[in-house]
Amino acid sequence: MIEFGHGTHVGLRRTRNEDTYYADASLGLFLVADGMGGHQHGEVASALVRDTVVELVGRGQSLVEAIHAAAGRLLAQTRHSIDVLPMGTTIAALRTSDGGYEVAWVGDSRIYLWKQGLRQISHDHSLVQALVEAGRLDPAQASQHPQRNVLTQALGVTTAEQLHIGMARGQLESGTTFLLCSDGLTENVNDTTIARTIARSELAAQECVDQLLLDALDGGGDDNITVLIVRSR
Repeated sequence: MIEFGHGTHVGLRRTRNEDTYYADASLGLFLVADGMGGHQHGEVASALVRDTVVELVGRGQSLVEAIHAAAGRLLAQTRHSIDVLPMGTTIAALRTSDGGYEVAWVGDSRIYLWKQGLRQISHDHSLVQALVEAGRLDPAQASQHPQRNVLTQALGVTTAEQLHIGMARGQLESGTTFLLCSDGLTENVNDTTIARTIARSELAAQECVDQLLLDALDGGGDDNITVLIVRSR
């Protein structure tokens, strides 16, 4: 049995919400997309990718296949647009089926797994993360780095040949909780606070989502915030 909660907030400093999400237990599909590009381009990009992934997963394609196709559609729309502004989006997606799960991501929207402790199972496609992995930046300094929001991969921006979709698979065990979120949460709420909220088994998934959104707003709310929590019972 799957229980889930979901929510998004424009934040305290933005006038539009370029995040979007999808949650459907019957399809076993959950995703968060954080659009970028200015004007209304971010909303267009994230919505196009969301709708494409939902459509293709519904037809039986894997997450990776669906995300590749969504990236192609977005690049094609960008090429044929008369507006010169680029548009792109991150994605963090979860698919559950037949006692297992697969996750896939591009960009810095994150996927965490809770099972007797919180673990980030996605890896940010960002300049700062690349510097950390190369040993050129202390991980403790990463969250304060001035270029921490510079992405190395994004749908609609990265070419098809260079696109790297992160992915992982595993068994879906009872008591496992997944958190999918845009960086509006992780920029304002640290992993310790996130873990403390998710660990509260007396709270419904939706109550955990509501608390994390409040925490992000209390932490500054300087970006759009989107949170999905999926629990396997």
